[in-house]
Amino acid sequence: MAIISEFEEEQTETQTKVAPPSESSSSLKAEKKEVKLEDDKGKAGGSKLVPNKGNGLDLEKYSWTQSLQEVNIMIPVPAGTKSRDVLYEAKAKHLKFGLKGQPAPIIDGDLFQSIKPDECLWSIEDQSAVSILLTKQNQTDWWKSLVKGDPEIDTQKVEPEPSKLTDLDSETRRTVEKMMFDQRQKQMGRPTSDEMQQQELMKKFMEQHPNMDFSKVKMMN
Repeated sequence: MAIISEFEEEQTETQTKVAPPSESSSSLKAEKKEVKLEDDKGKAGGSKLVPNKGNGLDLEKYSWTQSLQEVNIMIPVPAGTKSRDVLYEAKAKHLKFGLKGQPAPIIDGDLFQSIKPDECLWSIEDQSAVSILLTKQNQTDWWKSLVKGDPEIDTQKVEPEPSKLTDLDSETRRTVEKMMFDQRQKQMGRPTSDEMQQQELMKKFMEQHPNMDFSKVKMMN
């Protein structure tokens, strides 16, 4: 009996020493796991960058901006750089730019999308930077990067400039101008273009039929 009693005491001491994990310990582990999942999620979704003010990106060796029609690249160069120092080659899907005497080109890669090489040009700005203007082949898409392999921007955060009338085709431009005119006329309490046309037709009809009674016809001023 004494032996059984001693065995029960040993079992009780063992249970006391090996206590189950507390609720606070479990919740702390759960919080750490949740934080890790959030970090992994942020890394997975954070690969694309916010575009600069020109809807492009500022990189270490150059910066670029874009509209739907064009891409403009600004490349800092040593002061006093001349045209003869520039190495430039633009193809439909590839761009290469560098300076003579440098071990490697500054830009040398496949473009994000095709361009029109014959409509591209470059110039030296204040002998301290080279500006390259590329004309896009597809003028309905935003580029995510200048060349493939470069960091990409989030095109969902691009802020396009308001369209200009000069950028529109003739038919669309006439429609927009008519809408703008009619809106101004309404604000001033004057007839719209359609109402003016109707009035003109009515005047001609009245002149052609002087014997008819038009006293009940209301003409807008």
